[in-house]
Amino acid sequence: APDVVEPAALDEAVLPGEQPEAHAARLAQAKASAVSARHPGAFILGADTVVACGRRILDKAETEESARRCLALLSGRRHRVYGGVTVIDPEGRAVSRLVRTAVTFKRLSEEEMAAYLAGGEWRGKAGGYAIQGRAAAFVRFVGGSYTNVVGLPVHETYQLLVGLGLPPRPPGAGDS
Repeated sequence: APDVVEPAALDEAVLPGEQPEAHAARLAQAKASAVSARHPGAFILGADTVVACGRRILDKAETEESARRCLALLSGRRHRVYGGVTVIDPEGRAVSRLVRTAVTFKRLSEEEMAAYLAGGEWRGKAGGYAIQGRAAAFVRFVGGSYTNVVGLPVHETYQLLVGLGLPPRPPGAGDS
């Protein structure tokens, strides 16, 4: 488990013409670099998750209306989740990985969307949903890393850490 979770506090705006994959990768690298500058000699992990329908990046839902628009767009369609991960080791070496996952939603009724929105778990979630919560009932197909859709591609992150020399110890229930 990490010793400290520290927000990078940087501008996450999409650059003009920036594709979803590039946006996720750039933000993961920028977050890791910003935190690494404040904590030299430490292992630093930066990550970002981007949900995209076509080339359209779906922001983190901040209002119920923005979440409803996301759900309506995703209803009955396939979308992609891009997870950017960058790890910087104590010597300053950086390694990065971009993970792509395809997710297909069932067609959602107005009643299903209203009931989901009333629960509030959409707040602050990229694409307006949390796959590990009640939105799991809407998912017809996941192609790729499920944990990427949750928010961090665990297998790929573990591989990066082991590749940088951390002892190979899979996370477990006894970790705190």
